[in-house]
Amino acid sequence: MANLNAAKKSIRQDKKRRPHNVAMASELKTLTKKLNAFIGAGKADEASKALSILMSKLDKAAKKGFIKRQNADRKKSRLSLRIAKLKK
Repeated sequence: MANLNAAKKSIRQDKKRRPHNVAMASELKTLTKKLNAFIGAGKADEASKALSILMSKLDKAAKKGFIKRQNADRKKSRLSLRIAKLKK
């Protein structure tokens, strides 16, 4: 158990933030899985739509500090390349 008031406050804040962070992580994973399923099935149109939604969510997550900016950029780049190969 925390002894300092600041540590106690930090625990309260973490408890409040955790459900939001878990929900955001789950949403990003779900969208990524859907996109990978579309790519695996060869559905380029659906994959493009899913990519635009996922890109928006990744940017928001990076802006909020949930993930780092470079991490979001790397994921967007790799997924975009996969969809570009699919369209060829």
